[in-house]
Amino acid sequence: MGILSGNPQEEPLHYGEVFSLWEFVMVCNKTIVDHQMLLNHVGDGDLKKLLKEAIEQAQQEVKQVSEVLKHNGVGLPPAAPEPPRVELDDIPVGARFQDADVAAAASAKVAAGLIACSQIMGMSIREDIPMMFGQFHMNKATLAGKFLKLTKEKGWLVPPPLHHSSKED
Repeated sequence: MGILSGNPQEEPLHYGEVFSLWEFVMVCNKTIVDHQMLLNHVGDGDLKKLLKEAIEQAQQEVKQVSEVLKHNGVGLPPAAPEPPRVELDDIPVGARFQDADVAAAASAKVAAGLIACSQIMGMSIREDIPMMFGQFHMNKATLAGKFLKLTKEKGWLVPPPLHHSSKED
């Protein structure tokens, strides 16, 4: 039996885990506020629904990770207040984000979250941490798929140059 072979929740976090979890909560808090602000700009009902799903998912992740940090005596990062809600028509046309841009920004945040989850899973030594972030990773991958499908259906996807191989007969 090694030093870290008991109940994972009772094992100490190493400094990398502490920082990564703390940073994850900080970034999720910012993502939540960003998505809430972007909701003000969205006219498409399907995109609004997907953004709300992304917000709820991030809030749940913040709650779970915050519990681990608190249990280990780590203070939580500050969270920005929820932005005010405004009607889409109250935002001047030149200051309004377009739905395609909102979808692209939200998709980029999900992609960054996938990378963060993978990094935390790879550097953790407590079994419960990679298990938790593995679940987050699966949830984010599912959400990324929904954003991809939506952007394709709405004609918002801007693909990179596509490679068409030339086949000789």
